[in-house]
Amino acid sequence: MKIVRRATFNSAHRLYRKDWDNEKNNEVFGLCNNVNFHGHNYVLEVGIDGKINPETGYIIDVKILKNIIKTEVEDRYDHKNLNLDCPEFFELNPTVENIALVCYNRLLPHLQSYGKLSIKLFETEKNWVEYDGE
Repeated sequence: MKIVRRATFNSAHRLYRKDWDNEKNNEVFGLCNNVNFHGHNYVLEVGIDGKINPETGYIIDVKILKNIIKTEVEDRYDHKNLNLDCPEFFELNPTVENIALVCYNRLLPHLQSYGKLSIKLFETEKNWVEYDGE
């Protein structure tokens, strides 16, 4: 069985590589290379595939899950410029794939005892990634 909690955060970013010139960055990243940044309303779904605790009836108490997501993801990335405000992206290009990987790694130590963690991160309604550690 899997329990899933949805959270949202709004962040700005710019996709580019410092070691490439502007022409190469524009060629690869297009509008996402805007020097003034651009933003997304991210939707994060955090799932835990685990066993129901017979004493509580929960895989995990949703209040616990909500608070971990808030502390590890929402408080850290909501209304932030990922490139400028978040040290994990100072050298790591904040693509949706890399953002998902960072979120997963921040959540994993707090949730792995409850079961198998998986996440889905929507950058837009049409673009998202899924990651389960493999």
